[in-house]
Parts: sequence; C-alpha cells; structure tokens
Amino acid sequence: MFMPYARAVATSASQSRIQQLIEERVKPDADKAAIDKRIWDIFGERWAVMFTDLSGFSRRVSQFGIIHFLQTIYESLRILTPCIESHDGIMLKVEADSMMVIFRRPDLALECSIAMQQSLKQYNANIVPEEQILLCVGLGYGDMLRIGDEDVFGPEVNAASKLGEDTAKAWEILVTENFKSALQKRPGSGFQRLDEAPPGAEAAYKLLYQLT
Repeated sequence: MFMPYARAVATSASQSRIQQLIEERVKPDADKAAIDKRIWDIFGERWAVMFTDLSGFSRRVSQFGIIHFLQTIYESLRILTPCIESHDGIMLKVEADSMMVIFRRPDLALECSIAMQQSLKQYNANIVPEEQILLCVGLGYGDMLRIGDEDVFGPEVNAASKLGEDTAKAWEILVTENFKSALQKRPGSGFQRLDEAPPGAEAAYKLLYQLT
C-alpha cells in the first residue's frame, strides 16, 4: 500500500523535480542564482564518467546489414557488462553502439576501461575480422548533475563524450585533465598529451598501457 507514495517521491526527486525547477528558472522574475543552488544541492554529485564507442561500426553496418548490427551490440554488452559490474560502474545509457557509465572512483573507471579492452582482445582473437569488436573509450571526472539513473550533465560529461565517441580510435582510452589529476600513479602506464582538448576540458591525454 506504500508503493504509490514511494513512486511519487522517487519521481519528484528526479525528472519531475528538475523540470519544475527549470520551469521556475525561465520565469522573467526568477532568482536564477537561488534556483541554480537548489539544483546543485539536489542533483550535484562528483563522478567519473565513461563514454564508449565501437570503431568502424557504421561502416560495418552498411556493409554487413542490420543483423550484424544487432549481433555486435549483443556481443559487446555480453562481454563488457561483467567488466563494468566488477568495477562498481553504473550503466546509465546504451544508445546504439555507445554506452555511458559512471563510477565513484576514477581509478576504478580506468581499470575497468583496460579490463574491457583486454576482454575484447581475447574475444577478437577467435573470430573473423568483420565480427571483431573494436572499442574506443573517453573518461572524465568532476562535479555533474545526476538525474536519477537516467542521465548526467556537466562539462566533464561533454568532454568525455567527445573523447570517447569522436576522438578515440580503436583500443584507445582518452581522459580529461581532471580525470588524470584525480588518479593515483599506475605502474606500467603513462599519458601522452593530445594536441587538442575537447570543449569542457583544459587538456586531454591518451593512456599509454600494455594490452595483454
């Protein structure tokens, strides 16, 4: 008998609450600074965020068709989801060949990224080239607005999205300046600064690591 009330509370704490506050913010006499503070008080959290993409995916869909598309999506989720779960990641979105995942700790996000690449290397060793899964990863870290388990918003989110979905090539793990600064030193790896940084990041780097 408590479910309707619980559902109302859960809804008001996410989508409907942010919608209400934004509606207040657009009014001509709105105190935007006060409303912004309320939004950050309710939704502001610090997370590491990961965006993934599959290299050459659109080209291969065009070449091999929609069934190949579905197979690749299924196989990538089957292989990568256990890596995310074992590194305490929370998958917020899956859109076509891309995933958005958040982690409380940047080091876990980085270790998860490497584990994902290693899992795919093992998988690809046993299949034909046209069915191989080639992963690109972008990582950011900082304060962001988390709207329930649906989405996150912030400069580091935008930067990580750009790195993972547009900039990174197959097997690459790219990170923002904030993400790199929050990490502990990791034996056997380093970073190479990129010539350009995406909007929302002061700088960006490619992780130099051994893919065993």
